[in-house]
Amino acid sequence: MSVRPIRISGDPVLHHRALPVMTWDAPLHELVDDLVDTMREAPGVGLAAPQIGVPLQVFVWGWEDTLGVLHEGAIINPTLQSDPLPRRALDSDAEVEGCLSLPDLRYPLRRADRVALAGFDCDQKPVKIEAEGWLARIFQHEWDHLQGLLYVDRLPFRTRLGARRDTRREGWGEPGHSWLPGVDDFEASDHDTEEA
Repeated sequence: MSVRPIRISGDPVLHHRALPVMTWDAPLHELVDDLVDTMREAPGVGLAAPQIGVPLQVFVWGWEDTLGVLHEGAIINPTLQSDPLPRRALDSDAEVEGCLSLPDLRYPLRRADRVALAGFDCDQKPVKIEAEGWLARIFQHEWDHLQGLLYVDRLPFRTRLGARRDTRREGWGEPGHSWLPGVDDFEASDHDTEEA
């Protein structure tokens, strides 16, 4: 188990659909362990395999809700069904999202309130989870990573333009950028928004 570098926006692996897992073996278990270690060290609440340069349909999550209940797990070859997007006004404080592949940048984004996630665990046993609220947001965010999307790709037009400017200002948006949790000084300070 080890902490791996997290790829930053512009790396091709983040912008292409991940491949399904075909082999259920010890290296798959090691990948999941490394994802968990990297997510925790970052710190984050979710991490997808493409974010550490592995183009496979795998993601992990670990998030504690307001009641102190820890929601954690891993899923392989997932499917995701979500409710329609709510029609309420976007709450620019409560719906702010972040991403470990765009460290320290945060923007508000509307997500579905409820989702149903299905797939398999590391031992190829079926997993089915219904989630709402922040856990549903985490699942949608990580699912997008497996589709080759970053959350900024879903932002409203004007906000997306601002995100592109911020990305260029940081020198990102092209291949070759990454950061190593525990070594590089990203996401080390406390934030109101959790990173996925």
